[in-house]
Amino acid sequence: MDVEVLHRGKWLVLKREGQWEYISRTRERGAAFILAVTDAQEIVLVEQYRTAIHAHSIELPAGIIGDEAGLEHEAVEAAALRELEEETGFRGSHAERVLTGPVAAGFASELFYLFRATGLTRVHAGGGVEGENITVHLVPLREVRAWLEARAAEGKLIDARVHSGLWYAMQD
Repeated sequence: MDVEVLHRGKWLVLKREGQWEYISRTRERGAAFILAVTDAQEIVLVEQYRTAIHAHSIELPAGIIGDEAGLEHEAVEAAALRELEEETGFRGSHAERVLTGPVAAGFASELFYLFRATGLTRVHAGGGVEGENITVHLVPLREVRAWLEARAAEGKLIDARVHSGLWYAMQD
């Protein structure tokens, strides 16, 4: 079936295939999400304002694979560790892929890759790259449910992948 491009932006392409419309990234590599738990048994979460939902979102550290100039062929594991360090200030020595799936199968062609980062060392405060305003949260695993409920009560939205990451964190 032919794919019609309805609109092309800097980062996204709106496509139609038959009667189905969906988005793709201009660089079709996917997104890396990182489950990072410190030696003190704290999950590393990030918070940032997301324009598309007009709200603050609590998320796993994450980023687009190969989206920067010079990183077009970046390995997904390397992207996960790079994004972890940029966003949270934690350097991981290893990233193990634990899950791959669609970001939003009815809406986007993008896949997500969930990694567990190990060998964490704090090298800076985090916060992301220029243009990002990321707050890093270290939440004890034993308190994370209540902490997430409190953030939701404040009007913050909790990304569903946080719960996927927590499921894997609790399997150890």
